[in-house]
Amino acid sequence: MNESVPNTPPDYDSGGQVLRLLPRKWLIAFIHLKNRFFIPFVLFYIFTSSYIALQLEPQTFKNYLNSVWWVMTTLTTVGFGDFSPATPVGKLFGIFLYITGIGIIGVVIGKVLNSVTAIQKLREEGNMQFTGKNHLIIIGWSVKSELAIREILRSEPAVEIVLIANLAKAPLLNERIHYIRGPATDEQTLMAANITEAKGVIVFASYVQNDAHISDPVLLDGKTLLVATAVTAIEKKYKVHIHVTVEVISKHHITMFKHVRVDEFIPSYEMISNVAVRSLFTHGVTDIYTELIRSRYGENETIYEVKTRTHWYTYRDAFLELLEEGATLIADGSDLYINQKLSEPISKGAKLYVICDQQTYQKIK
Repeated sequence: MNESVPNTPPDYDSGGQVLRLLPRKWLIAFIHLKNRFFIPFVLFYIFTSSYIALQLEPQTFKNYLNSVWWVMTTLTTVGFGDFSPATPVGKLFGIFLYITGIGIIGVVIGKVLNSVTAIQKLREEGNMQFTGKNHLIIIGWSVKSELAIREILRSEPAVEIVLIANLAKAPLLNERIHYIRGPATDEQTLMAANITEAKGVIVFASYVQNDAHISDPVLLDGKTLLVATAVTAIEKKYKVHIHVTVEVISKHHITMFKHVRVDEFIPSYEMISNVAVRSLFTHGVTDIYTELIRSRYGENETIYEVKTRTHWYTYRDAFLELLEEGATLIADGSDLYINQKLSEPISKGAKLYVICDQQTYQKIK
């Protein structure tokens, strides 16, 4: 994943027996030395020691690369034995490297290990900025957002996900999921998710706030509206377009979003109510709805958008050709009555949607 790490020097308070070879004052100074000073010091130590070794034993090492090789094998206690000092002065210098260099390498290893731990902690706590592009941002943590993330992981293997929530630790985390902690109404939080480079944003209703469960549709949609407003402000400020999908609890609140730019709405309660009613009159319809909105198995069919082809003139042309390829044309945008307009020419700027499995869609695309 693409991530930027603040230059925070980790504390290193243990290093084993090897660090005891260094004088106490030196050891403390090395441990607390900031990385921007410590790393150049280590490089200076290695290359200077290599130069001294070559000057003391020119017949043994013959060139600078060999002396660097010997210093590194000595400091790391590998000791291949292909080079070794032959003169008393060279051997004394080797002893000096044993006493000082091995301890320094131990501190380096300690700093590296603690840096890895610090990075993991920053990721878990949501304090690391995301620098990737073409990612999807999920705002709000709930059962629905978790299902959305798992669906993205399953269906879009190349897409990274940034979750924005206000939880103490990341609820989900892997190489494709990044967590940003903070209020989604804050520009700094949204910019930490690199929203200007995102492919799209999905805003889910946040049912939990300050450890209290919220069920009031007005409060839920009100918070969603604030988040959508913050996203719109960033679009205007940075002159970018971000596809925004929001979950609204009550369809009557959609008109309240007229001052912000939202591409699509998901009327949560309305969808649940409609499915519940239809199930009374058409038994088994809930299974169809379930399969349309999520795929429980790898090869299940779902909805995809396909581009129009130049040789398609009517919807029948598209319908028949796609059917032969294993996909069923079901809609043009929100128009689901394709079967009643097969003889009509395909509208300009049509957005055709088909139902098929992922393998078929990849062939069509």
